Amino acid sequence: MKQRQGRARSATWTRRLAVAALVLAALNLRPVVTSLGPVLEEARAALGMSATVAGLLTSVPAVCFALVGSAAPRLARRHGPEGVVLAGLAAVALGLALRPFVGSTPAFLTLSGLALAGIAVANVLLPVVVKQRFPDRVGMMTGLYSMALNLGASTAAAVTVPLAGVFGGDWRAGLGAWAVLAAVAVPPWVALARDGRRPTGRPTGRQTGRQSEQQAGRAAGGDAAAGAGAHVRVARSPTAWALAVFFGLQATSAYVIMGWLPQVFRDAGLSAEAAGLLFAVTSVLGVPLSFVLAAVAGRLRNQSGIAVLLGAFGLAGYAGLWAAPAAAPWLWAVLLGVANCSFPLALTMIAMRGRDGATVIRLSAFAQSVGYLLSVPGPILVGALYQHTGGWQGPLAFVVCLMVPQIAAGYLAGRDRQI
Repeated sequence: MKQRQGRARSATWTRRLAVAALVLAALNLRPVVTSLGPVLEEARAALGMSATVAGLLTSVPAVCFALVGSAAPRLARRHGPEGVVLAGLAAVALGLALRPFVGSTPAFLTLSGLALAGIAVANVLLPVVVKQRFPDRVGMMTGLYSMALNLGASTAAAVTVPLAGVFGGDWRAGLGAWAVLAAVAVPPWVALARDGRRPTGRPTGRQTGRQSEQQAGRAAGGDAAAGAGAHVRVARSPTAWALAVFFGLQATSAYVIMGWLPQVFRDAGLSAEAAGLLFAVTSVLGVPLSFVLAAVAGRLRNQSGIAVLLGAFGLAGYAGLWAAPAAAPWLWAVLLGVANCSFPLALTMIAMRGRDGATVIRLSAFAQSVGYLLSVPGPILVGALYQHTGGWQGPLAFVVCLMVPQIAAGYLAGRDRQI
C-alpha cells in the first residue's frame, strides 16, 4: 500500500513539474523575436546594421524554424524529447545572454540564430511532450502553453524599452534581460529529462491506467520512436499535407499582422499611438482565447468547424481593412485577433492527428517545417506589393485570397483522421 501511495505521489509531482516546464518553455519561444523590434533602431546604429539586413531579420525566424525543426525527430530518437527541449532552452538562454554584447552585425545574427535554433526544436517537440505526458488533456495543455507563448511575446514587446530605461536607457541591457527568463526555464527540464530516461518496461497490473499510458507515451518518444511510429511515411499522408498548408498559411497571416498592421492603420490616418494600441489589442486577445479555444478543440473529435470559423473571422477582418480601414478599426483588430488563434488550433490538431508519440514527433516536424517554409514569401510579397502600388488595396486583396486555401486546408486537417 505504501509503495503504491509513493508511486501515486511521484506521478502527481511529475505531472506538476511537466506543467511548470511547459509553461516556462512557452514563455521563452517568442521574446527572441519580439524584444528586438522596440530597440531595433538603437541596435542598428550601434552595430552598423543596414536596412536590408534589418529587413532580413523578419524572415530569419521562419527559415530557421523550418530548417532546424526538421532535425527534431532524429534528435528526439537519440536523446528523448525532453532532453532536446532542454538543450534548446539552454541555447536560447545563451544566445539571448550574449547577443546584446557583441560589436558586429555577423556576430549578432549568429547568436540570434543560435537562440532561434533552440526555439525551433522546442516548437516541434512541445506538442509531443503534451501528447506523452497528458494524453487525456491534450487540448487543455496545448491551450495553456499557447497562452503562455502569446503572453511571452506580448510582454517582451511591451517591456523591453522600460527594462532598458531601468539601466539608463541601455538597449543591450533591455535585450539581455530576457536571458534570465530563459535560464529559469532550464532546471525543470533537467528534472523532466531525467524522468524521461527512466526505464519503463511493460505496464504491470499494479500500475494505474494513466501511469501506464504516460510510460508508454514516453517510451514512444524515445527508443520506441525507432519502431512502428517512426516508419510512418508522414509526407504521403493527405492529412499531414493539409496540416502543413494550414500551419503555413496561418503563420503567413500572423507575420503580416505583426509586420504590417500598425502601418495599415497609420496610412489610414490614425495616430502612431492609436495604431500601436490597436495592434496590442490584436496581440493580447490571443492570451485568453488560445487557452479556451485549444481546450474546446481538444474535446472534439473533429476540429474542421473551428478552423472554418476562424478563417471566416480572418476574411472579415482583412476585408474590412481593405474596404475601410478607418471606419471601424477596433472591429477589424478584434476580428484579426480572433483569427490569429489558428496557431493553437494547429498545434492541437498536430497532437491529435498522430496515433502515438513517435508519429506526433514526425508529424509536428513535417507540418511546422513545411509550414514555416510556406510562410516565408507571404510577408515579403505584401511588402513588395505595398511598395509597388503605394497603397494597401493590392496587398490586402492578396491576403484575403490566401484565407480561402487556409479555410480549405483547415477543414481537411480538422477531420477525425489519425496518421
